[in-house]
Amino acid sequence: MKQQQKGSLSLVIAGLLLGILMASMDNTIVATAMGNIVGELGGMDKFIWVTSAYMVAEMAGMPIFGKLSDMYGRKKFFIFGIIVFMLGSVLCGTAGSITELAIFRAIQGIGGGALVPITFTILFDAVPLEKRGKMGGLFGAVFGLSSIFGPLLGAFITDHIAWQWIFYINLPLGIISFVTVTFFYKESHEHSKQPIDWLGAITLIGAIVCLMFALELGGKQLAWHSGIILSLFGGFALLLAAFLITESRAEEPIISFGLFKNRLYTSSILVALFSGAAFIAASVYIPIFIQGVLGGSATNSGLVLLPMMVGSVITATLGGSLMTKISYRSILIPTLILLAVGVGLVASLTAESSRLIVTVYMVLIGLGIGASFSVLSNAAIHGLSYRQRGSAGSTLNFIRSLGMTMGITMFGLIQSHHFSNQMGKISADSQLPEGLNFQDPHALLSPETRAVIPADLLKQFSEFLSSSIVTTFAWAIVPVALALLAALFMGNKKLDNSAEAEEAPAYSSVH
Repeated sequence: MKQQQKGSLSLVIAGLLLGILMASMDNTIVATAMGNIVGELGGMDKFIWVTSAYMVAEMAGMPIFGKLSDMYGRKKFFIFGIIVFMLGSVLCGTAGSITELAIFRAIQGIGGGALVPITFTILFDAVPLEKRGKMGGLFGAVFGLSSIFGPLLGAFITDHIAWQWIFYINLPLGIISFVTVTFFYKESHEHSKQPIDWLGAITLIGAIVCLMFALELGGKQLAWHSGIILSLFGGFALLLAAFLITESRAEEPIISFGLFKNRLYTSSILVALFSGAAFIAASVYIPIFIQGVLGGSATNSGLVLLPMMVGSVITATLGGSLMTKISYRSILIPTLILLAVGVGLVASLTAESSRLIVTVYMVLIGLGIGASFSVLSNAAIHGLSYRQRGSAGSTLNFIRSLGMTMGITMFGLIQSHHFSNQMGKISADSQLPEGLNFQDPHALLSPETRAVIPADLLKQFSEFLSSSIVTTFAWAIVPVALALLAALFMGNKKLDNSAEAEEAPAYSSVH
């Protein structure tokens, strides 16, 4: 019987790993194919929403689904997340415009918002405390591996099949994860029935949507001082205030502010927020640099991300194994220093930089970010009671996604603004192929179009794009420095089973 339980637990862990792999791979697999997608569908001015729509939906869903899983059970919401994610994947493959693709990505994000936090909560419920460090390292490594397989799969599929299949590839992974968790994960019905904080959920989602639309539309389709943009910012401020008031009075708030009295929890949240912002900048803009500046294909841009993700796997695994030996802070500070060095070095790239140099810098970034994947999820729940873990874990993932969403939006504004200013230096009567808009940078991402652009103008285009991306990386140093500062306040705690304020673990079982 014990052997059967051990085997069943292994199947459940495999299903959870596939769920995390699928949800976390989605952004990187899309990033490396973005040049080809924009080249076919157009809409370079909206391409950021293909990424940010997924993140906004995922981020808004995380604390809500985390709380609902505490109340009504993990399993049913994990299965819901898998089904919605696969549905969104099918719809993405049928998109006929960049706007449709962004909408369908939001549907995917809703599924991801259930998958990510609930996966980690099931892991902590089902795995004995003494094995949590090892499992944390394993799941952290999957984040890195997902980013390895994502760029490679995305590049191969885009170059040799069609970009639509980067979404269809989710279906076999999702089906396997669905089957293993559905049939082998059994949880008790001893759930904590509590009132749902619907007002908190509505104000939270509303605040996020207002902020993201204001940042995306401001300075592009609408002036920053326009009535619509000011109204969106005003709506964000009012809804955020309403959310904070609602949460302070709610019987069972979506985000428990009491957790922030814990210094280790708060510092872990801040490290996740700022490091996530810096990491997404590298993941999105390095492929564009390779394709638009160095003239590589989607495959080449994917291969450049590969060393970064190998580095992240190394430190994610190492961080997980060291948590029982040294403090969380002692693991994160040296790795965040590596992240700062890596981001600082990519901010020095030029149009003449070699791919070898780019690769070396990306390895440093990968080594710098990897440990946060495995360490923070354990540091955030350190010393918390059984009932608090779901809320704490989902809030951590929410804040990390918030950092990534804010990062991609803010860095997108910086890059597009800088690029537009540079492109204004090109004369409108420059000799370009008929039908090619010299202000449309997606031309730089298509090898076919690059081949027909006059050499002198192509060189200017590449230099302007290079300058805009490098400027973006220079700004990315700021969140890295803030993450490092937050890590200094984590204290000297390490993963210690005796320190866990554990309640009776009768929540779930594996048969």
